[in-house]
Amino acid sequence: MKFTIEKRLLNEAVSNLQRAVSNKTSIPALEGILIRSDVEKIILSAYDLEIGMQTELPAVISEPGAIILTAKLFSEIVRKSPAEDVTIETDDRKTATITSGVSCFTIIGMDAAEFPEFPKITDTDTVRLPANLLKSMIRQTLFAVADSNAKPIHQGSLFKIENSTLDVVSVDGYRLALRREAIQFDGELDFVVPGKTLSEVLKLLRDDDSEVEICPSRRHILFKIDNYTVLSALLEGEFLDYRAALPKDKKTEVVVSTRTLIDSVERVSLLITDRLKSPVRCVIGDDTIKLLCTTTMGRASDQIEAAINGGGLEIGFNNKYLLDALRSAESDEVRMQLNGPISPMLILPKEGDSFSFLVLPVRLRSEV
Repeated sequence: MKFTIEKRLLNEAVSNLQRAVSNKTSIPALEGILIRSDVEKIILSAYDLEIGMQTELPAVISEPGAIILTAKLFSEIVRKSPAEDVTIETDDRKTATITSGVSCFTIIGMDAAEFPEFPKITDTDTVRLPANLLKSMIRQTLFAVADSNAKPIHQGSLFKIENSTLDVVSVDGYRLALRREAIQFDGELDFVVPGKTLSEVLKLLRDDDSEVEICPSRRHILFKIDNYTVLSALLEGEFLDYRAALPKDKKTEVVVSTRTLIDSVERVSLLITDRLKSPVRCVIGDDTIKLLCTTTMGRASDQIEAAINGGGLEIGFNNKYLLDALRSAESDEVRMQLNGPISPMLILPKEGDSFSFLVLPVRLRSEV
C-alpha cells in the first residue's frame, strides 16, 4: 500500500479515532488503527469492542492495501510531521514507512486480518436530526448519567420517540435530566446509549444544522456524523419511569436569572471541598433567595433577587448537583418549582418545557 494525504486531515482523524482505541487489552490489534486504501480515499477504523469509529479521507492512492498501526505512536508521528503532506508506504513484512518532508519513520505494523469486524447493523430505523439540535440534547442531559455500576442501565441516556417527540433522559439516583424536542419521525422507538458513547459523539458534532443519522438496531447503534461513523453497543435493562418521577404539584415557583444564581452558589461554595462537604442552604421568600453554607472553615452567606410565587421555604442542595443543572440550562432565566423542603426541585426554562432537571434536596440540620 502507498498513499499521500494532507497532514491536517490525517492528524484530525487520527486524534478523533484514538478515543476508540483500547488502552489495555490482550488483543494487540485493538491498540491500533486499521488503515485501508480505496479508490481515491483511505478508510481509518478503531474499535475497543465497545465503541467503534470509522472515517474516510481523500488521498492520492498509488498502491492498494491495508495495515494496522499502533495508534499512540502513529498519532504522535503524524502530529509532529513537518510538511503539509504525509506519505505512507507498506511492504509485505507489514512494515510502514511514514514520510513527511525530510522526516522519515519506519515502524512495525500488524496484519489487517487481525482487526475485529464491526457488528453488522441490519433492520434499523433511521432518525435524522440537525447536528446542533442533537448536540444540545446530549449536552443538556449527559451530566446526569450515572457513573456507578449499581444499575448499569443508568450509565446511559434513554432516547424515547413517540408522537413525533424525542425525549433524551439521564438519571443517576440524585438527579434527573430530560430534554424534549419535536422531530420529524413517524413511529415509536426507545433505546439506551452508553454515556461514554454520547461523550464521543458530542465531540464530533458541529454547531450547525448539518444532518446527522441515528440508526438503532436491537443491540447496537450507528451515528453517522459528516464523514465519521460511530458504532456502539446499546445498554439493556429497565430504565426508570421518568414521567412518573417528575413532580406534578408545586407550592412555590421561583423565576431567577440563571447566571446570577450560578454566581451566588459558586460564591457560597468556596467553603466546600472534597474533604469538607456541606449543603447549600436556600431560604426562599419575599422575592429573594438567601444562600448560606457552613463548614469547619467558616460561614458564607449571599442573597439574590427572584420572582417568587407561593409560600416561602428553606431547602438544601448538594452544590455540585445544583450547579450542574443550572449550567446545563442554557437559558437566561430558569423557573424552579418546589413542593416543600424534602421534595425534589424541578428546574425548567422560563417558558415551556424543552428541558426538565430534577434535583433531590439534602435534609438540613437546624443551625445553632
